[in-house]
Amino acid sequence: MSPAEPPDTDLPAGRFLVCGLGSLGQFCAANLKEFGAEVIGIDSQRPAHWEVPQLPELLTDLLIDDCRRPEVLIQAGIQGCRAVLLVTSDDRVNIETAFAARLANPQVRLVMRSAKESLANLLGEQLGNFIAYEPTQLPALAFALASLEEDILGFFELDGETFQVVQRTITPEDPWCNRRRLYELQGRTRRVLAHWRPGQTDPSLGAVNLQLQTGDPAVLLQAGDVVVVLESGELSWRPAAQRPRPKGSLWQSLREAWRWLWTPKDWQKLWLEGGTQRVALGAGGFVITLLVVGTLLFRLGDPDIPLDDAFFASATLLLGGYGDVFGDLVSDQGIPWWLRLFSLLLTLAGIALVGVIYALLTENLLSSQFKFLDPRPAVPERDHVVIVGLGRVGRQVAELLQQLRQPVVGITNQTLDASVLPQMAILRGDTKTVIGRANLATARSILTVTDDELENLEVALWTRQSNPRAGLVIRTFDPNFSDNVARLFPYAQVLNVYSLAAEAFAGAAFGENILSLFRLDQDTILVTEYQIEAEDTLTGKLCGEVAYGYGVVPFWFQSPRESRPLRFPSDDLRLHPGDRLVILATSAGLQRIEWGNMALRTWQVAIERILTQEAQFYGGNVVAQITGCSLEVARHLMTQPPGTPSPAMYYPQAHRLVQELAKVQVIGRLIPPNP
Repeated sequence: MSPAEPPDTDLPAGRFLVCGLGSLGQFCAANLKEFGAEVIGIDSQRPAHWEVPQLPELLTDLLIDDCRRPEVLIQAGIQGCRAVLLVTSDDRVNIETAFAARLANPQVRLVMRSAKESLANLLGEQLGNFIAYEPTQLPALAFALASLEEDILGFFELDGETFQVVQRTITPEDPWCNRRRLYELQGRTRRVLAHWRPGQTDPSLGAVNLQLQTGDPAVLLQAGDVVVVLESGELSWRPAAQRPRPKGSLWQSLREAWRWLWTPKDWQKLWLEGGTQRVALGAGGFVITLLVVGTLLFRLGDPDIPLDDAFFASATLLLGGYGDVFGDLVSDQGIPWWLRLFSLLLTLAGIALVGVIYALLTENLLSSQFKFLDPRPAVPERDHVVIVGLGRVGRQVAELLQQLRQPVVGITNQTLDASVLPQMAILRGDTKTVIGRANLATARSILTVTDDELENLEVALWTRQSNPRAGLVIRTFDPNFSDNVARLFPYAQVLNVYSLAAEAFAGAAFGENILSLFRLDQDTILVTEYQIEAEDTLTGKLCGEVAYGYGVVPFWFQSPRESRPLRFPSDDLRLHPGDRLVILATSAGLQRIEWGNMALRTWQVAIERILTQEAQFYGGNVVAQITGCSLEVARHLMTQPPGTPSPAMYYPQAHRLVQELAKVQVIGRLIPPNP
């Protein structure tokens, strides 16, 4: 079975209007062009940098004007547009343009970029045929899962039920090894997405297009095989538990303190952190210096004074005790004037140092009060994720990781409100200065998600020197830069936020609802919801035909005639207008559905023997059920001479048909496609 034929780019996909040609807008336009659509761009100024270099030639037209003006939208041909993508960086501009677009074309679909979820929901109720996404929220899951480096490739919730995509490498001890075949893994709680063997390079057996019809469902799993499955139920991973540091004895604590005192790196680290630590270190060093100098000068002024008396005299002066030392002395006792003057200066310095100490104590007390009101946890000791940059993306990733009960520490140079991520350790300050306090040597992975891709790369490479075993996830913007970094540093995962989000925006422009997305292999998988309509390319198809013909994975079905949805619906289920279907698909899969471009059915089943009279009746039912042909055609097939081929179908359907026929005492044989 050959994979699905490439889409015909001459098929009419419609005209689309993209308002705002920043990073997100450019990637959206490029994705729409992959669907074969006409794309008109509008921006208030010509982009200074084209992140998709060939995009100016791909655009049908480019208008440099204010997209909020109705006459500009009419000039762009909004009356003939299928959808308008409102993806400027200003929420107000997007909303005003949405109003103007709805007035100019009451039927056009509106896909808006917005960080205001509640307002977007209200607008959707009023405007109709409207959907809004926050572009940093969609890819946040991809960043979170990339940082975990687990076998969990993706997870999402649907109607209160959790689904996860799991990659499983078969070991000799695995209960599936040499015992289970691929088709035996399919069930009410699991769907196989991909399977490949060590060293296999055939992408048709991989996870690139979510097409399994080219593989063999009867293959026996062996050690070294890799299987990717979609499962429902609770998350299967075990979060990295934070083990509290055991409390040792007093002697142990003293030994640790002594070791710290004689570790120059710890002193240097504390000094570089600045702030009150630097003031405390400076004051402490100054006090020690004055004590040493005072002791030596007292011995120099009066060699008969014992060393301990000289030391305690200096300490008394530092505490403001000038009168206690010199109150009973008269000038003829031989105390040099310069020593009395130094003692006075020592007393004044001591008073100043006492003031500094009071200030530090006051600050620490106030800080303790604020920490009591905002009790952030300490930096995790091991197996944690370090997030550098707590902008929109960083905060979204941190929230997801906390939902997964993963230990996280954030690093930012911004001042965050106490209500932002209150249960997460946060280090504030210059990244290179404070990152040493994040326990890099024992971290699981480091995410660099600031708004500067060069800083992200620099921090990632710098942290790798401290912990070469930690996973690296780098946020980028420019696609060429992303490709170069990914090739030069294969140990790092390079993700472009707007490139990931643009696939969801483009899919939504065609009328689908993109619920979530995640990364599988090197592709973006979209969790896509369809409300079946009469003119859809899905209407009248079996779920098996949708799965194997379009290269997608249907996993959730709900009919208006039934109160409860079906999880992992049968391949034999036929779709009707009004049904709700949720699938996993790449952009290529959505394109095939959009155009109705199905792979060819090239497998058949020959009926060799019918063992009983009743088997003829039941066998006809099975053929009609699995192939989707009419019952009349199926009954006629059962009356034909042995070897008569069945209607054409996809390989998994043909394989299953042979199995089901055997259950009703009908012997069938697979007929492969002609070479």
